Amino acid sequence: MKEMTLKYGCNPNQGGARIYMNDGSDLPIEVMNGRPGYINLLDAFNSWQLVKELKEATGLPAAASFKHVSPAGAAVATDMSDTLKKIYYVDDLELSPLATAYACARGADRMSSYGDFVALSDECDAQTATLLKREVSDGVIAPAYTDEALRILKEKRKGTYCVLKIDPAYVPAETEHKEVFGIMFEQHRNNAVITTDLFKNRPTKNKDIPEKAQRDLLIALITLKYTQSNSVCYVKDGMTIGVGAGQQSRVHCTRLAGNKADIWWLRQHPKVLALPFRDDVRRPDRDNTIDIYISDDYEDVLADGLWQNVFTTCPEPLTREEKKAWLRELHGVSLGSDAFFPFGDNIERAHRSGVDYIAQAGGSIRDDHVIDTCDKYGIAMAMTGLRLFHH
Repeated sequence: MKEMTLKYGCNPNQGGARIYMNDGSDLPIEVMNGRPGYINLLDAFNSWQLVKELKEATGLPAAASFKHVSPAGAAVATDMSDTLKKIYYVDDLELSPLATAYACARGADRMSSYGDFVALSDECDAQTATLLKREVSDGVIAPAYTDEALRILKEKRKGTYCVLKIDPAYVPAETEHKEVFGIMFEQHRNNAVITTDLFKNRPTKNKDIPEKAQRDLLIALITLKYTQSNSVCYVKDGMTIGVGAGQQSRVHCTRLAGNKADIWWLRQHPKVLALPFRDDVRRPDRDNTIDIYISDDYEDVLADGLWQNVFTTCPEPLTREEKKAWLRELHGVSLGSDAFFPFGDNIERAHRSGVDYIAQAGGSIRDDHVIDTCDKYGIAMAMTGLRLFHH
């Protein structure tokens, strides 16, 4: 297929939408089911590049959950604790390594992943398709599908679920083009290969970045390569736990991603795990309720009596003191930034969310202040010299 006509562009008032290859060659994708839209394809092509690079960098199956051309989450296949299986709602499923990667990618920020577009680095198997079928999702891109996986996915959304097959051997041209306001932009593609060699320059007193932390820093930087800038990413145990995208201020990115990491950790608090949900409450509604329960607004909700809509009994609030105590137990988090940190306030905020390892470009006139702040908390930081802006 050399051209694909789309229903409309970014918005319904934008007609004449299509995709095609400038050189007249065939498109490197095949539509296996459904009808992709303009934004679906933007998500699909960005997310596919991300998981392909994660697989190349780590050797592990990878998955990403995308919304509006930025990842809500990304992960590689690692062992999942029973607690994570419970808060990701997969404790009743048998998971293949690829399905595990997607469960972790979506679990990073389940509220943002609602209605996501999914990318898989490997052939989609039946276990991954079964997980996809029961989540609210717009579509998936993968290099291949087993017959059983395709059968399962074709049943989703009354047969309209978007299933794309990408040619894994496809390599885009070295030069890319983009038109804005009738004006053509041209540049070389960002072909920077992200490896652990980027972590050799460690100007902090603590220079110890263990192998698992280096893997997590790779995941953070590769994720940032396909995240709208400014962007910051927190990673732990092979999965993103907080992505801050598209902010004008870097510290706002750090705060946004840090708040998401805090919520991820607070979801594992014993009080949250024990919430007495009614059996008829759906998973998305549980996610929304947990977000409110963790917030400082929950006691107002209790006062309004709204708990009766979701709980069998009224649960005790998670107090501010309990939340602070629980958050102090979070450690071993790796953080990546798509450009340099201009001030040490970013490090202060990262420390509050358990960050022990950092990879950032360096090159700020205040690098000394950033390094001193890392030393204050014993954080090991690598300066990569590589900026990863994505627009």
